[in-house]
Amino acid sequence: MNTTITEERLNHYLTLTKKAREKATPIPEKGSIEFNKLQILLRMADDYASDARHFMNNGDYVRAFGAINYAHAWIDAAVKLRLLDGHGDDNLFTLP
Repeated sequence: MNTTITEERLNHYLTLTKKAREKATPIPEKGSIEFNKLQILLRMADDYASDARHFMNNGDYVRAFGAINYAHAWIDAAVKLRLLDGHGDDNLFTLP
C-alpha cells in the first residue's frame, strides 16, 4: 500500500482532473437555470484545481491532494446529475 503523496502522484491527479474537465461537455442550454447551476459547479472545480496547484507549488502536498480530489468530485457530480455529458468514459467519471 502506497501512503506517500509525491509530486508525481499529484501531477497524475491534476492531469486526470484536467482531462475530465476538458472531456465533459454541458448538457443544458445556455441561459437555462440548469446551465447556471452547472457554471457554479464548474467554478468550484476550477477553484479547487487552482488551489491544488498553489498548495503543491508551496510544498503542501496533503492539502494539494485534498483539493484536487474535491475538484474532480465537482466535475463528477455534474456528470452524475446529468449537467455534463461524460461521453461514456467510466474511467474519468461515475456515470449515471
